[in-house]
Amino acid sequence: EPNIVSKFDYNILVNKHYKLSDDFKVDNLVNIPAKYASSNDQKLNETVLNAFIKMYEKADSDGQSLIINSAYRSHSDQEELYNTYLRLYGEDYAFNYVAKSGHSEHETGLCFDIGSRNSNIFAKSSEYEWMQQNAYKYGFILRFPEWGTDLTQFRSESWHYRYVGVDVATYLHDNIMTYEEYYVRFLQNK
Repeated sequence: EPNIVSKFDYNILVNKHYKLSDDFKVDNLVNIPAKYASSNDQKLNETVLNAFIKMYEKADSDGQSLIINSAYRSHSDQEELYNTYLRLYGEDYAFNYVAKSGHSEHETGLCFDIGSRNSNIFAKSSEYEWMQQNAYKYGFILRFPEWGTDLTQFRSESWHYRYVGVDVATYLHDNIMTYEEYYVRFLQNK
């Protein structure tokens, strides 16, 4: 039985063991300006968007071209996405590659899937390298790193970034730690 997360907080953990309640509401969900996203209907939490814009501007000045491909998803959008993967690829694939509704960080407004305007394969782009070296300075972490799949229980996603704030992101970066480890060590019993 998963732990239920009912209140919005920048430190929440959402994964296969922590599920958002049916009445979970994202704080301050705002539209992402077209300049930063691949489609016009994207949304993020306002604090996260402001941090992203700062990061985007710095990346841009460094010659990198970032774009948000997917941000907030409603509970029903996530359910539809999961069911599509389930129908197309089967249960094992869907379980390993897509979060069930209620178990996706995309439903929190705290994360986004990022891309490069210069490369179709983000993990091979200069933007990916830039993010590896700089994202934490703006409060973002690579949520599902290759070295952490045993802990996150999701396959590596080079494009999925989560906002945790500069202090936590810096700690995770400096200590090469997944958010799951950090959560258990510092936040679980608060």
